[in-house]
Parts: sequence; C-alpha cells; structure tokens
Amino acid sequence: MLSDSVVEGPPPFTRLWAEIVGVGRDAGSGGYLRYGFGEAVRELEGWFRGVAAADGAHTVEADGNGNLFAWYGPPPERGDAVLLGSHFDSVPYGGGYDGPLGIVSALLAVRALRESGREFRRPVGVVAFAEEEGSRFGVPCLGSRLLSGALDPDRAAGLVDRDGTALAEAMGGRPAGARPELLDRIGVFVELHIEQGRALADLGAPVGIASGIWPHGRWRLDFAGEANHAGTTRMADRRDPMLTYAFTVLAANKEARLRGAHATIGRVEVEPNATNAIPARVRGWLDARAADDATLEALVEAVRTRAVDRAARDGTTLDLTRESLSPPVEFDGGLVTAFRRVLADGVPVLPTAAGHDAGILAAHVPTAMLFVRNPTGVSHSPAESASDDDCAEGVRRLADLLTELAAAG
Repeated sequence: MLSDSVVEGPPPFTRLWAEIVGVGRDAGSGGYLRYGFGEAVRELEGWFRGVAAADGAHTVEADGNGNLFAWYGPPPERGDAVLLGSHFDSVPYGGGYDGPLGIVSALLAVRALRESGREFRRPVGVVAFAEEEGSRFGVPCLGSRLLSGALDPDRAAGLVDRDGTALAEAMGGRPAGARPELLDRIGVFVELHIEQGRALADLGAPVGIASGIWPHGRWRLDFAGEANHAGTTRMADRRDPMLTYAFTVLAANKEARLRGAHATIGRVEVEPNATNAIPARVRGWLDARAADDATLEALVEAVRTRAVDRAARDGTTLDLTRESLSPPVEFDGGLVTAFRRVLADGVPVLPTAAGHDAGILAAHVPTAMLFVRNPTGVSHSPAESASDDDCAEGVRRLADLLTELAAAG
C-alpha cells in the first residue's frame, strides 16, 4: 500500500472533493441536478480538464460521444492502457457521490503515484463517461454504449429529452458511434463507485470488490383510455387508464417479491393531467432487475400478462416497449483474484444490482469495480453518503491497484 505520506488520508480527498461538491446542487433539497450534456456537467468537464492537465496529463481528448479521456505516461497503444473513471451526471435530485466519486478517486490515485516518484510502465487513462444514468435521454450508460457500438448513433441522435431537445442538438452534432481504435487501447478498466446498498456497512468494511452485475432493463408502459369529466361520468362508464396503471404498479411489486427480484415504476406522465379529468393516457417506466436472465424475463412477462388482463377489464389498452436491456455481467475473474491479493485484509467480494459503465465495457476489455462504503445504504437520493475517511481509503486502494497494474519497477 502507498504510504500515508503520499496519500495522507482525508486532506487530499477533502480538498479535491470540495472543488466540485457545490456544482449542480439544489439548495432546497440538497440533491443534485447534473443532467447529461447540461450546464452542471459541462462545468465539471471543464474542471476535469484543468485538474488532469495540472497533474501531468499529456492529452485530454473527447471521443465524439460525450466521453472525456485524460492520458498519462507512455502514449496508449493497442491493448496496453489501464483506464480508471466513472461519470459526472446524476438522477434528478440524486446524491453527490454516485459517479463523481470514481472520477475524483481516479485523479487522486494517478496523482499519488506521480507524487511518489513512480513512473508508469503502461499508459494510464482517466475517463468521464457521458449520461450514465440515462436521466435525460432515457438510455443508461449512453456514452459507453455509443463508444462500444452497443447503441446505433443514428438512433441515439434522435433521442429526445422531456423538453423536446434531441441528443444531437445537446451534443452539438451527431454522436460518433463505435470507436474500436479507442477501445483497442484499453487493456484494463477499473471503476470505483459508492456502494448502492449497505452490504459493506453491515460487514464493517470501508471498501469491497464487485463480483458482477445483475441483468436489468427499462420498459415503457403506455396505457390508453378515454378522457372524460370527473364529475359527470359514472364509475361504471369509465375507461380509466390510471386504474390499469395503479394495478400494474402493485403487480410489479408483487411479482418481483415472489422472485427475489427488483421492480420499480418511479416515473409517470399523465394526459391531460387535470384534477377534474379522467386521463386519456398514462405512461410509466418499469425498471426491472434480477439475478439471472430467466428470472428477469419471467418477471417482465408476468407484469405484462397481469397488466393486459386488467386493461381488458378496465376497457383500456397497454403497449409495452423495451427501451434498454443490459445482460448479466461477471467481472474478470483474474482481475478479481489479483485485486483480492493486492488489497488483502479480507476485502469482501459482492454482487450488485446497479448498472454501471463498467458493465458495458466488460464485454470488450477485462473490467473490475471497487465499492466504497455507504453507511445509509441509500442511493439516488440526497441521503447517499460516505465519510471522507472511507473515500480516502478507496483512493489508497485504487492507488495500490494502479501501482500493481501500471507502475514501473
């Protein structure tokens, strides 16, 4: 492990974290409004460029998909680079650590090795991925999907946010799409992230290693009925899609519990959205996750079947559209084993049901993740938290890994 004279503990992390903690923060709720390609993220990207350049990055490049790469050490060659990083964007009114912690920690790990006088025998990069949450344009891990070719750039260019702005307009042009020559530079990708749960808190461990990611996806539910007057329409005459929607929310909860899976409908749009009107349309989004593909497929089909049956009784209709699907991910076994050896001290290994850019890159390069303890266990909320001591420990552990993977001598 690098000595505390290089990474002192709280002070280096606290100082760098303080530079970004206020960016995009809502004064009323304490949550963050850092939307992909928006003003707050642009400010953070400018900060990233400045810190990377000051710390000796010889190149900071954009890949045409909204992702930023800072490169240190030897010029990256095919399959040789060690890449660290995460994302800046947040869910609406989300926590401050989800994403940015991985970028700040990566910058500090690189700085720690440079300040210790160690040279890099391999190229080292720090990446800030774009629109990981999918909160603005509806596709999670959008930047890494475009980079890897998992998302067609023409389809992506036409994605529209809630204000009617197309992705191509927000980006200032059509996405570049797959960049195989850039992916080919990467030999290893490691993402540090706040834990989105409380397993580490229950284990009394400040950091942990990820074993894999559950399969997960998003489905749009379009319910249609008949708009009518709330005061004059008899209950027996109504074709109310809100009833079908409400039943589907409860059905999703029940079906997920029966399978040990997760199902959430946390976003809804209603037309005409008037207090004294029966809605004509209700649109909701199902987020479903499970331990394996078969369970996930069975969960979504059970929700669809129950919703269609209810729609027939309500005189309404339902269209179910899959918007994204991420397969299960097992992180590189060799890396996980090596990390357990390097980190030692009984660092726990645990799975996660949360999606990450690491899950997208895992299909292309050896990939692993580190988690930092979240004592509340709450994420995607202002209640998400981590102590400066635990974050500094995460930086130390990441620096140890970087030393093993890339330091000369």
